[in-house]
Parts: sequence; structure tokens; C-alpha cells
Amino acid sequence: MTTSHTSKKEASEGPSHCGSQPKKIAFGIAPLGFISIGIVPMGIVSIGIVPMGVVSIGAVAMGVLNASIVGMGIFSAGITTMGLKVWSPENNAIQESINRSNSSSSKNIYAYPTKAQAEIEAKKLGCNGVHKMGKLWMPCAVHINPN
Repeated sequence: MTTSHTSKKEASEGPSHCGSQPKKIAFGIAPLGFISIGIVPMGIVSIGIVPMGVVSIGAVAMGVLNASIVGMGIFSAGITTMGLKVWSPENNAIQESINRSNSSSSKNIYAYPTKAQAEIEAKKLGCNGVHKMGKLWMPCAVHINPN
């Protein structure tokens, strides 16, 4: 993707992308820059469809600090997130994944072929209801990430 603000030097060298020297600001498909905007942008600050950077904002983000629908990083905010500290509107609170996974009370949550089996497990776990996951049933009304 080119922009009307492309310099003569940038036009002769081609766009910045994976495998090349990063630009200060990069736009496009797989742009590489200190600030990158586009599809699969990579850089310090990345904004786009699948951003990868220290700070990432987009649909599916990977980095240290993420704001996205699906995020993976140390600090991650979004619908489905993984990280040391995560925030999701479903839980409406910051959770510390590392403490949950290392605690002795951490339990594995499995899917069951029948609703009745999932209801029994939900009672053992101390949660209410069950939910469907594909053709299987899982305990608790909302999906819980045990890690």
C-alpha cells in the first residue's frame, strides 16, 4: 500500500517490511517501523489487523501491552486475552493469570459429552450453570480460562 506522502527515497527503496530496515512510520501490508500501521504491522507501536509490537492495538494483537479483541502479551485487554495480567469485559476486572496457574486450588476444567456431567462438575467447582462448546458441555455458565 502506498500513500500520497511517500518520499522519493522511500519510493526508490520500496516499502519497509519484515527483513528490511525499519522506517520511523510505516504503512501497508507487514510494515516494519517504529510506528507501524496496516495489516500485520510490526514495530514499537503497532496498529492494525494483526499487530505485533511492544504496544499493539488491533483485532488480534501480540506484544507487551495489547488492546484488542484477541490479545497475547504481558498486559492484555480484550474479549479473549492471555497474559500475566488480563482484562476482559466478561470478567470486568484485571486478573493475574500467573497467580491462578501456580495456586494449589487451580483446577482443570474439561468438556463433557452430556449436560448432566457438566452440571455435576460445575457444582464441584462452585460455579453456576453450564455452557455448550461445540458438541460438548462445559461447567460454569461462562467460559473460564483455568490458566
